[in-house]
Amino acid sequence: MHTRSEPAEREPDTSARPPLVRELLLVAGLFLVYKIGRQAANGHVEEAFRNAGHVWSLERAVGLPGEGGVQGVLLHSHTLVQAANTYYATVHFPATLAFLVWLYWRRPRHYVWSRRVLAALTGAALALHLLFPLAPPRMLHAAGLVDTGQVYGPSVYGDTPATDSMANQFAAMPSLHFGWALAVAVGLIVATRSRWRPLWLLHPLLTLLVVVGTANHYWLDAIVVSALLAVTYAAIRLPRTPARTHLPWAAVPAQRYPSPAYARSGARR
Repeated sequence: MHTRSEPAEREPDTSARPPLVRELLLVAGLFLVYKIGRQAANGHVEEAFRNAGHVWSLERAVGLPGEGGVQGVLLHSHTLVQAANTYYATVHFPATLAFLVWLYWRRPRHYVWSRRVLAALTGAALALHLLFPLAPPRMLHAAGLVDTGQVYGPSVYGDTPATDSMANQFAAMPSLHFGWALAVAVGLIVATRSRWRPLWLLHPLLTLLVVVGTANHYWLDAIVVSALLAVTYAAIRLPRTPARTHLPWAAVPAQRYPSPAYARSGARR
């Protein structure tokens, strides 16, 4: 009885790997633009809180579950809520960077595609941050949620949001925490062949629960960034990989056999 095994992993296509120094400068530049762009969108306090009220009312009008349901689960355990805060503070950038590094060395063709997707998604998100400043639910009194970062720690934000020099706290819409996590999961699913690769979706799922449970984002922030990512994937298609057919007899020199016409004439002699 013959069993069907998983296909072997292909060797990296080094011809598709861009120059390392150029990519280091490019990725570093993208992160710098991300930081500067978020800072440029800082301020707009009144508009950010007004938009927060509209988002909260819209979520309730369309029947989305309250963000407090997720936070209530976290608040049952001091350890759990601190773990969520730590995940929010420490996983976002390192996980995305590790994803890009692995793709660069092991799946260069997928790396170029994923880097373009992340850059386009981040640019669209920064534009939306400028056009639609939004205070997170932890600042909205109507939400009745706890700022878990400030209460339980660790927190990545300053005590005075309007003058925070490290981050723009009014850039909740859309959630790049969730958007990058979803792009990482999709990129790994596309680039790998393991039958377990759908489990990479646990990363964006956990990220979603963390950003909502810590009251840093609304459900709508994740919905909007998912729509932006879908449009990005439609616009930036994965390049086709050249087909390589490996036949078991490919390395064996071809043997000469008589043609059918010759065989018939030889048989009549």
